[in-house]
Amino acid sequence: MFTKILVAIDGSDISKSAFNKAIELVKMSKAELHVIYVIESGIISPGPVDASWELIYQRFEKEGRDIMEELVEDASKKGVIVTPHLEAGHAGDTIINMASELECDLIVVGSRGKSKLDRLLIGSVSSHIITYAKTNTLIIKK
Repeated sequence: MFTKILVAIDGSDISKSAFNKAIELVKMSKAELHVIYVIESGIISPGPVDASWELIYQRFEKEGRDIMEELVEDASKKGVIVTPHLEAGHAGDTIINMASELECDLIVVGSRGKSKLDRLLIGSVSSHIITYAKTNTLIIKK
């Protein structure tokens, strides 16, 4: 069925559902599971970085690490080994590039991210992935 699965998470309930679906698929196909959290660079100022932007970035980085740690531990309890990836960049492109780099044959992602405001500011990550990924994609809806 699948040999390598990449699931994108952002801490939202729908991304946790995507993660759980990926675990189900891994158990059925005995695939390798990778999880990615992307710190969206579109919300970080492109200009000179001052202390406040650095603190904001550190907060997003900590949030990503905490979320991944929780999910990796949960997967471990279910007998699934997960390789975590914390990246920064345009979320859609970063997820697609990681899937390509890892030679994944499936990307699993939630249909919507954390909030409507995020979607307004950075666009729909799932729509971007569907449009540009050459990898099979599974979109999880509520």
